[in-house]
Amino acid sequence: MKNGIANYIKSLFLWELIKGLRLTGRYLFDKKITVQYPDEETPQSHRFRGRHALRRYPNGEERCIACKLCEAVCPALAITIEAAPREDGTRRTTRYEIDLTKCIFCGFCEESCPVDSIVETRIFEYHGEQRGDLLMTKEKLLAEGDKVEQQLAADRAYDACYR
Repeated sequence: MKNGIANYIKSLFLWELIKGLRLTGRYLFDKKITVQYPDEETPQSHRFRGRHALRRYPNGEERCIACKLCEAVCPALAITIEAAPREDGTRRTTRYEIDLTKCIFCGFCEESCPVDSIVETRIFEYHGEQRGDLLMTKEKLLAEGDKVEQQLAADRAYDACYR
């Protein structure tokens, strides 16, 4: 009986609403931590997983050996690889595509690569107006890797220091 009367009085005076307004008032005049996105950049982890890139060796040759481990481990089935042997007997990719509309950016492809060929960069600002714009071909991936190689090397060096 006593508990029922207390609940009735709390509901009559909107006690939960008063508690909520008190909490709002407590933080009303504190310094805001919202980042004004286009003008300010948020700090980014060196392990951020963004758009993919294919790396090259220092001599300019592509690293991918067409082992297809990344294709096999991809849970979203976003990677397609076709391979063919070259004149010197090594195997290289003839087609390497990542469909970013399917990709869940889990990082499994990067972890499974034995030669550190496929990596995920820190690039998170990209869009496509048509579905084909988000299909990353081998040429696009290699060009992306060439652009961000210095950042990737710095991130790898940072990781090596803290292992």
